[in-house]
Amino acid sequence: MNFTIQVWRQKNRNAKGGLKTYSIRDIPPDASILEMLDVLNDSLVKKGEEPIAFDHDCREGICGSCGLMINGRAHGPGRGVATCELRMRQFRDGEKIVIEPWRARPFPVLKDLVVDRTAFDRIMVAGGFVSVKTGGAPDANAIPIPKVIADEAFDAAACIGCGACVAACKNGSAMLFVAAKVSQLALLPQGHTERAQRVEAMVAQMDEEGFGACSNTYACEAECPKEISVDHIARLNREYLRAKVV
Repeated sequence: MNFTIQVWRQKNRNAKGGLKTYSIRDIPPDASILEMLDVLNDSLVKKGEEPIAFDHDCREGICGSCGLMINGRAHGPGRGVATCELRMRQFRDGEKIVIEPWRARPFPVLKDLVVDRTAFDRIMVAGGFVSVKTGGAPDANAIPIPKVIADEAFDAAACIGCGACVAACKNGSAMLFVAAKVSQLALLPQGHTERAQRVEAMVAQMDEEGFGACSNTYACEAECPKEISVDHIARLNREYLRAKVV
């Protein structure tokens, strides 16, 4: 398959960036879009040019490292897949593909397609943890948890922190990310000890980082590679109200 690729190139966070056009040929349909970028980078290096910088690690949709705006959509046209899982067969032969970094004020561009997502790390440090001793795997079975609650907690825990929800939101809101982290621990008994201070601290840090407000367009759920439900945002709001009142 042959493609025309327009990629955002930016030397550093202070430099002015722009789209640069490349042509690439003979890409297998089963190759991922990151593998396509690998091939493109090999050709650039052979020409003595600077390769395109982009985040990646596991390339299995698990780690959340990858994340690109592809033809204006977070993670591209696939549903329920991360960038690394997107295959070139999702595009037409000869198609022009525009690849950009996440677009959000709290995610400044570091270089090319790499953005600084440490704002998420600071939100997690603020309250995304438990301080009680949870023991090992056998100990978890000693606490009976209804299946419906366990399923909801697993749905929230599926969040990989890629930032697609922020990139997809017109307000640059991180509500789905924060909601998933708060909801997961609010549902499980191990998280109840710090329930109130957790939600207050994480929401306060989210606001301090400059993320926008949620306006319930559901774009975050639509583009989330793990298809995390916006129901968790409703739970976050309830948890926050409960913390303030109680």
